[in-house]
Amino acid sequence: MADTVFFDLDGTLVDHRSAVWEAIGQIVQAAPNATAPPEELVTLWWTLEGRHMREYLAGQCSFAEHHRRRLRSFLPMLGEPVPESPDLLDAWIAERYLTVFEESWRCYPDVQPCLENLKRLPRGPRLAVLTNGDPEQQRAKLARFGLLEYFEAVLTPTELGAAKPVAYATACRWMRTDPAQAVNVGDMLESDVNAAALAGLTGIWLDRGIDFITGGPSPTANEAVLRIERLIDLPDHLSHTNA
Repeated sequence: MADTVFFDLDGTLVDHRSAVWEAIGQIVQAAPNATAPPEELVTLWWTLEGRHMREYLAGQCSFAEHHRRRLRSFLPMLGEPVPESPDLLDAWIAERYLTVFEESWRCYPDVQPCLENLKRLPRGPRLAVLTNGDPEQQRAKLARFGLLEYFEAVLTPTELGAAKPVAYATACRWMRTDPAQAVNVGDMLESDVNAAALAGLTGIWLDRGIDFITGGPSPTANEAVLRIERLIDLPDHLSHTNA
């Protein structure tokens, strides 16, 4: 069996997309001066999240600034003035978005059973989270659901100095393992599976039946891709993969 398993977080362990939809959905429904229908505004927020998150991951801005950039583009569509002060933008994010967003975090029901089964294996792999998210927020998610204890490390661009997919090699060095002995599990076919394979790891696709970016059906994978539909199937899958 592989000696190290990396887990993606959002879309793999915690349902990030539904939390975003819940938080921003409440905001747009309560916006009397909005310039577009609620469904368009929710889609716009998701688009802005992806755009400015990429800027953060490229080192072009801080995590707080990526929120501010998103808000500067979004508020005019919401029919609200854009504060000039970064502090006022931060307060809007904290009070009107993050409160509901964090309350809406949900851990997928197959996560803890999978981790428990891996822990019980006689010579089970070491486990780590490898995520492109903000370290404080990602650790808060794991702590909320009692998952931190299962992982030897929570690795983000802050620790590694790079985001996925560049971070795979660095993550392996951090965990003192060879890529050939490491597995990466995630819901994103390209960045979690194909990119991990290019870096020498074994990528396993957790196909939850939805495309994380579009919300539509899952993408079509090559037949050679290792695929599971439930995390609870991972321990057996690892055993068969290494047989």
